Amino acid sequence: MIYFDNAATTCPKPPQVAEAISAALDSFGGVGRGVHGASLAAGMGVYEARSAVADLFNAPSASRVAFTSNITEALNIAISGLLGAGQHAVTTAASHNSVLRPLYRAQADGAELDIAPIRADGSLDTDAFEALLRPDTRLVVLTHASNLTGDIYDVATLTALAHERGALVVLDTAQTAGFMAIDQAALGIDVLTFTGHKSLFGPQGTGGLCVAEGVEIPPFKVGGTGVHSFDKEQPAFMPERLEAGTLNGHGIAGLAAGITFIQDTGIEAIAEHDRDLADRFREGIADLDGLRILGGGSAAGQTPIVAIDVDDVDAGLISDRLNTEWEICTRAGAHCAPLMHEALGTADQGAVRFSFSYFNTADEIDVAIDAMTRIVGELRS
Repeated sequence: MIYFDNAATTCPKPPQVAEAISAALDSFGGVGRGVHGASLAAGMGVYEARSAVADLFNAPSASRVAFTSNITEALNIAISGLLGAGQHAVTTAASHNSVLRPLYRAQADGAELDIAPIRADGSLDTDAFEALLRPDTRLVVLTHASNLTGDIYDVATLTALAHERGALVVLDTAQTAGFMAIDQAALGIDVLTFTGHKSLFGPQGTGGLCVAEGVEIPPFKVGGTGVHSFDKEQPAFMPERLEAGTLNGHGIAGLAAGITFIQDTGIEAIAEHDRDLADRFREGIADLDGLRILGGGSAAGQTPIVAIDVDDVDAGLISDRLNTEWEICTRAGAHCAPLMHEALGTADQGAVRFSFSYFNTADEIDVAIDAMTRIVGELRS
C-alpha cells in the first residue's frame, strides 16, 4: 500500500506513538479520579502532554490547553461559546465543514455570518475579507490552510485586521499543526484549535484548544471532573471547565509521543521533506494534457497537498483506479469543503487529493506519477 491520504489522517505513525499508547493502556487509571499510582500516572501523563502542546504552539500555559476528541469538537466549543444571537462572525470559503456547520447553526440561532471569497487559484481575497469586518464583529474563524488545495493563508495579517475591529480570532490548524511552526502568542490568536491524528502523528480521538488569557469560553458539556464534586455547576477554571468526563488518557499519551517525535526530528526538517515530495509530484504531472492542479495561488505557500481534476471526470473513478490497480490511497470527492470546490469549479466532479507525510518516499511519488500518466493517457485516448 502507498498511502497518500495524510491530510485525512497520517499513516503510519512514528513507532513510539504506539509504544506510548500501549504503555498507557497497561498503567493509566482514570485521569484525576484517584490518588493511587495508576491515577497519578495518568494525571502526570496528561499534564506532560498539556505542556508539550503549550510548548509546541507557544500557548499561554499548560493550564490553558483543554483536550477534546478532535478539532471538530474543539471548534464547536469555541464557536458555540463565543458567538451568540445578534452577534456577527466572519470566516472564509477555505473553511471545512467543522468550521462552517457550527457557524451555520449559530446563524440559524440568530447570529450574523459573512464568508470571504476564495479566488479560482485558491488564494483568499484579503480586501474582501477586510471589507466584511465591522466595528461590532464578535468572532473571526480562520482556516490556516485549505484541506483541499493546501494553500496557506496569512493569518498574521488576517488576525491583525480582526483585532483592529475588536473581534476574537479562532484558528483552525488541522492542516498545519506539526507541518509548520505556529506561535499563538506572536500571531495573537485568541483560541487555537488542533487535532492529534494528522501532522501531529497522534491517534484518532485526540485534539484540543489553546485559549489565550482573558478569553473565557463557557462549558460546552458538563459532568464529572474529579474535583468540586458537590458543586452543581461545572468548575469555572481551566482546563476543567472544558473537559467534562474522563479524558482519553491513552490517546493523549500517544499524542504527546507524536509531538516529541516532531520536536526531536525538527519541524523544518519534516516540512522540507514533505514539500520536496509534493514538488516532485507536481512537476511530474504538470504537463499531462487535461490534468489541472488545483490551487497554489497563496503567497504564503502550500502544505504537502496536491489536488487534481482530470477533464472534469468524476474524481471517484480516478481514485478507485489508483487504489485497485496501484494500491495508492488518495481521497476523492468534496473533502467536506463545499465552498472551496465551488470556488475552484469542481463542485460536480470533485477532486482527487494526494497528501504526503514524513514517512512517504520519492520512490512512492514516482509510482504515483507513472500511475497518473497512464490514467490520463487512457482517459484522453
